[in-house]
Amino acid sequence: MFLCSVYTVHSKPNYTELNEEKDVSETIKKYIKHHLKDTHGFYLTSFTNNKNKKIYIELPLPVIIYDNGFKFWMSPKLKHGKEVINHNGDYYRLYYETNTIYKTNAQGDFIFNENGKINNIKPIDFSITKNVLTIIIVSLLMLFLFGSLAKSYSKNNGVAKGIGRFFEPIILYIRDDIAIPNIGVKKYKNYMSFLLTVFFFVWFLNMLGLTPLGVNVTGNIAVTFSLALLTFLITNLTANKNYWGHIFWMPGIPVLIRIVLAPIEFLGVFIKPFSLLIRLYANIQAGHIVLYSLIGLMFIFKAWIGSSLSFLLAFFIAIIEILVALLQAYIFTMLSALYFGFAVEDHSEAH
Repeated sequence: MFLCSVYTVHSKPNYTELNEEKDVSETIKKYIKHHLKDTHGFYLTSFTNNKNKKIYIELPLPVIIYDNGFKFWMSPKLKHGKEVINHNGDYYRLYYETNTIYKTNAQGDFIFNENGKINNIKPIDFSITKNVLTIIIVSLLMLFLFGSLAKSYSKNNGVAKGIGRFFEPIILYIRDDIAIPNIGVKKYKNYMSFLLTVFFFVWFLNMLGLTPLGVNVTGNIAVTFSLALLTFLITNLTANKNYWGHIFWMPGIPVLIRIVLAPIEFLGVFIKPFSLLIRLYANIQAGHIVLYSLIGLMFIFKAWIGSSLSFLLAFFIAIIEILVALLQAYIFTMLSALYFGFAVEDHSEAH
């Protein structure tokens, strides 16, 4: 799909970092922070050649920005923010710490205010970053897998074939053990498409996050916010009057207590989806930090015993992260179904 890009960054006086040797731990922290961010390309590795020049190897992605018109180039031209891009007389440079492209002068200077923030013009970025590409790939993969599963059902009298036999029990589990118990037999079908989509979407993204490509999509709070927002909108747009009645004027409770509880219950409408986004984001982010920290310890110890122990710990944590990837998809789906059940629950029989 992509051509591997190899390029050299030549040092320039304006862009070179301090030539002093950095502490190993600080370098590891820098790599971890960079891994957790979304980037404009899949950076595979780098090395310093015999001429003391940094060589980067990456899978390039298209950079698309809007600044008085759309402008396009490939990600290797960014050179990790160490060189300025001259695009038809306009100059741009990547600020490596935040992975943000700014408009600069010909020298590539960043203008910082008293709070340490950059005052340079920031063009609108429509780039296909590694997170965006991963989301597109997972979406296409899901369309292919479950489209094939649907076709196999229609061709084989409701019997799955091929890889569909692996996914069929999972789909039935989500229906029989998540959707129906929490939403009810009458209305669970209205939410099955979302529950199945969000489960496999989160699961596949979590699994790709454990590959050497450095993908951290569900560790991006913007992604988890979008997923939680969908749950929030579906819950409240499909809720019945009983749901809102129990929030603003709970039956069977003294009036004074209703007045106190109503604002708390209304606040809970927003807290529930917020807990969804924070839980998924924090667990995936923490897993990546722990895993990379253990790998980094191998370079700190520089000894057979210490490095071997770090490797073994990293290996076991990676195995646990495979389970966490599935568990977080399950929890997100389960809680979403629970919130949908609250929204459509019929209290007429109870009263």
